[in-house]
Amino acid sequence: MAARRAFGSGMTCWRRLRDWNNAEVRQRLHEVLLAELRAADRLDMSRAVIDGSHIRALKGGPEPVGAGSAGVGRAPSTT
Repeated sequence: MAARRAFGSGMTCWRRLRDWNNAEVRQRLHEVLLAELRAADRLDMSRAVIDGSHIRALKGGPEPVGAGSAGVGRAPSTT
């Protein structure tokens, strides 16, 4: 007998997550949770991490320092 799944198949869960992300449901839930935690003085930011890889650079943004070629011209062939 197959194991019973409480939340549907993996594909169903994936589709629901995709649809919720597209409808910004997850973002709104996150914002509501943060607001409730702040209101109850239960938000501990001492372990917060800011990861710049998740921040969009509108209109391309500035080029990061060190990006691009490290030298002038082409690298020598190794073959």
